[in-house]
Amino acid sequence: MITAIVLIQVEADAIPDAAQAIADFDGVGEVYSCAGDVDLIATVQVSAHEDLAELIPGRIGKVAGVLNTVTHIAFRSYSRADTESAFSIGAEE
Repeated sequence: MITAIVLIQVEADAIPDAAQAIADFDGVGEVYSCAGDVDLIATVQVSAHEDLAELIPGRIGKVAGVLNTVTHIAFRSYSRADTESAFSIGAEE
């Protein structure tokens, strides 16, 4: 599975509608509205790089009000739950 984080710039008055339209696409996990350099951040999970090409420029980039996207592909995932489970392997309670 390929995970990507997509930073999306959107026209200010189109943010709510664009966020919902993007959230409705298959492969999109969450869409966050945020402050800062970008207006929306979407998490994406697809099975192949070709799917990223179809989803991001082919669908997200064409949503009304979307001005620009920047995509970051994740290599690994780190979380507290992952760390805690790794240290508990073989531990007796």
